[in-house]
Amino acid sequence: MRAAWLAVLILAAAALPARAQEAAHPESIQIGLSTDRVAITADFSGADLTIFGALENADPLINRQGRYDVYVVLEGPARPVVVRRKDRVLGMWINTRSETFVNVPMSYSVATTRQPQDITDPNNYRQLSLGANNIYMEPEDKRDSPLTIQEFTEALRERKQATGLYSDNIGGVQFLSQSLFRATLHLAPNVPVGTHKARAFLFRNGIFIKETSAQLAIVKSGFEQTIFRFATDHGFGYGLFAIGLAMLTGWLGRIVFRKD
Repeated sequence: MRAAWLAVLILAAAALPARAQEAAHPESIQIGLSTDRVAITADFSGADLTIFGALENADPLINRQGRYDVYVVLEGPARPVVVRRKDRVLGMWINTRSETFVNVPMSYSVATTRQPQDITDPNNYRQLSLGANNIYMEPEDKRDSPLTIQEFTEALRERKQATGLYSDNIGGVQFLSQSLFRATLHLAPNVPVGTHKARAFLFRNGIFIKETSAQLAIVKSGFEQTIFRFATDHGFGYGLFAIGLAMLTGWLGRIVFRKD
């Protein structure tokens, strides 16, 4: 019986720091998307996504001093990615080496209240895996040298940024009142279809307080959606159709443009 009471006291003592931290930082954050579904057609050229949010139990003094910061991320579905390196061999550019990464976010858009270095320190970003430079790119073959993995990781990030799939919008989070804010994130023209996750992080005086999330579905619509579903559900038939269409196009081109 005494041992049981001792165990209860130990558990209660372990819970005290968490309760004290919750009492010291009672703030929380909530977000809502302007739409939970984005339809993409053939002429889709990109769009802006608006996320609305609110702070709950915010300290009025801290709020007036502008010491609350919000960091919003829209992270695309994770898929394997192959990165290839080309070298010049006998006057030709040839793929000489490749590295495969697993579970790579296909897109990653960021909006912040101000410059990231003014929100919190780099260690917090690394611990929270916040920012494109802090996403862990897991190599499929971990036996490769760290220098090689780092080289291909940097190349992957640079390629994603060059295509607009990884983007930053500094100042894209704006407070509309003491507690309400709006975040604007950009969707690239080549944004991947699938389920995207919107995450909002609340910081107070550089200290991470709370996180919340919501989901966004990006789908193809119209004729493109029909082709996409057919290719996904009937890959072999779609391949035969593509080959037949190519042969038919070549045959018609030969008839139309023949000289005799």
